[in-house]
Amino acid sequence: MDQDFIRAITLYALPIILAITLHEAAHGWVAYKLGDRTAYMMGRITANPLKHIDLVGTIILPLVCIILPGGFLFGWAKPVPVNTRNFKNIRRDMLLVAAAGPLANILMMLAWLLFIKLTIYSDLGDYTEPLRAMATMGVLFNTILAAFNLIPLPPLDGGRIVTSLLPYPWDVKFGSIERFGFFILIALMATGMLNFVLGPIYSVVGALQHLII
Repeated sequence: MDQDFIRAITLYALPIILAITLHEAAHGWVAYKLGDRTAYMMGRITANPLKHIDLVGTIILPLVCIILPGGFLFGWAKPVPVNTRNFKNIRRDMLLVAAAGPLANILMMLAWLLFIKLTIYSDLGDYTEPLRAMATMGVLFNTILAAFNLIPLPPLDGGRIVTSLLPYPWDVKFGSIERFGFFILIALMATGMLNFVLGPIYSVVGALQHLII
């Protein structure tokens, strides 16, 4: 097996798996705090990736993205189940649950940025460059996951946030888009519109990373 490929898997597996699994765990934790114990009873409020891993979204797709040059790095985990009937204020609580995942990714992105800073001022010897590469992937992937999920399109978190903010009956009409959401995302990817929308966000984070380095 190609050594560069093995090195990439070794360095990138941790930040990618953490980004995906903690995103879902954050949804479940906030739901639990708001009165819904569904995710808690299923053992989904945990950093243990085995509880969240989706064979395609967590393993196969990220591997393919790493192998293919210039590919759009992405992935997902098994969605955390949420029972909105357990919420006291469905609109507010669903908004908070939806926002928890991207917020977790933003916090992880900032943590990886600080880790990069640590590699600059600490003498880690031969581990400096590998750890910096790992942290860089943590910044990149968490940025991608947060930005992608905040796109205002059901069933993404951004779509659920918008649905929670819209008054009736617009929330129902907007939520009905969910059945076409996957096909809309494919169209955005195929036409390059997705990179057009998310590109500026990556540029800002990249500039921030360069300032730190």
